[in-house]
Amino acid sequence: MLRSIERQQVPQGGLRRIARTAGVALGTGMSMLGGRLRGRGEGGLSGADMQTIEKLVRTFGELKGLSMKIGQMFSYIDDTLPPEMRRLLSLLQTQSQPTAFRRISETVMEDLGANGAELVAAMAREPYSVASIGQVHKARLPDGTNVAVKVLHPGVREALESDFRVATIGPVFARMIVPSGAASAKEFMAEARVRMLEECDFALEAVRQTRFRSLFATHPSVVVPAVQGAWSGPRVLTSSWEAGDSFEDFLASDPDQETRDRVGAALFDIYFGALYRHGLFHADPHPGNYAFRAGGIVVLYDFGCMREFDMNSVLIFSELGHAVMDDDESRVRAAFTRMGGAVPESDKAYVHVRKLLRGFFGPMLTPGPHVIDASVNFSTGKVARDKMMLMRLRLPGKLLFLFRIRFGLYAVLARLGARCDWSKMELELSRR
Repeated sequence: MLRSIERQQVPQGGLRRIARTAGVALGTGMSMLGGRLRGRGEGGLSGADMQTIEKLVRTFGELKGLSMKIGQMFSYIDDTLPPEMRRLLSLLQTQSQPTAFRRISETVMEDLGANGAELVAAMAREPYSVASIGQVHKARLPDGTNVAVKVLHPGVREALESDFRVATIGPVFARMIVPSGAASAKEFMAEARVRMLEECDFALEAVRQTRFRSLFATHPSVVVPAVQGAWSGPRVLTSSWEAGDSFEDFLASDPDQETRDRVGAALFDIYFGALYRHGLFHADPHPGNYAFRAGGIVVLYDFGCMREFDMNSVLIFSELGHAVMDDDESRVRAAFTRMGGAVPESDKAYVHVRKLLRGFFGPMLTPGPHVIDASVNFSTGKVARDKMMLMRLRLPGKLLFLFRIRFGLYAVLARLGARCDWSKMELELSRR
């Protein structure tokens, strides 16, 4: 569907992109959060509604950058959306309007010189997948190695810069992403800006991917593709080809419970094992970043959006989780203070904070194996309300980003239907 759009360069700066991005974002927030397109009537979504959603998805796919990331987020974090809406939005995880191969080949040759010309000659002309930052083409190296070549969309960094200029000066746009007071929203947006612009630096991503591959080299359920350094550059990242089923295809195959549990444990370890053991946090849990193989093996892609924490911050975060689990108000307040935040003094305010934190650490508060319940925790409306309370705690932006992403991972695990002892897993990790 989305591949039928005429190919063109990513719209960049200037009033045209600013107006379109802000307008799309605001319209999407009002429509989805307000429920106009949720199909709550007895007849469900109408044909006109489906056309509106399809147009929205096409526009996100054309704009790339922040707008496309917003669409990706809605596709997996909100379990209350009608299935047909989620199906269309899920296309943004791996499919959108591709950059013309001519532009892709120019980037590859500019970055890699003689190797670039050789690589271009071996690349499939049609992309295998298209994401918000770049697109992937299959290729084969001269030694016969099958590879995935990820190439940055021309102009996408400038497009993101333009998006964040709008988000910074446009209160409505900022509140749609972080509905909160201005100061906290700005801090969150500043953190998000750094993380997302880093995604445009493929040389940095190559270093992170290599590190992750080393950390998970002996993990029985996780595969990280090997970087092909001689065929990579600032805007080109070539990795060994590691195939698998998409998240939607994996779920459609109706895997048995044992396989779901193994995948769930692997995803939990990817995010929280790396955080607690090494201070490294993969900050983009959307399902397009995984592939799945028989037996519950997870292939992990895309290491552009990551956050490294010093181990002192990790220890404080761990203490917060333990304090919440023990329902110890004094320790909760102490952990927040050490983080650089502040819990409101009044007992009434703390009741809301306690509710928020027990939702945030929810899976670890229930001992024994259980499935995470998406209907209780992950509607867009509840996440928005929770984020509003988070902002009142005046947490540093880096931790706000971590909190935001954790909700996203819970949403994926809920859809997966994995039945694991999340409490035991997190306690074991956080006590290392």
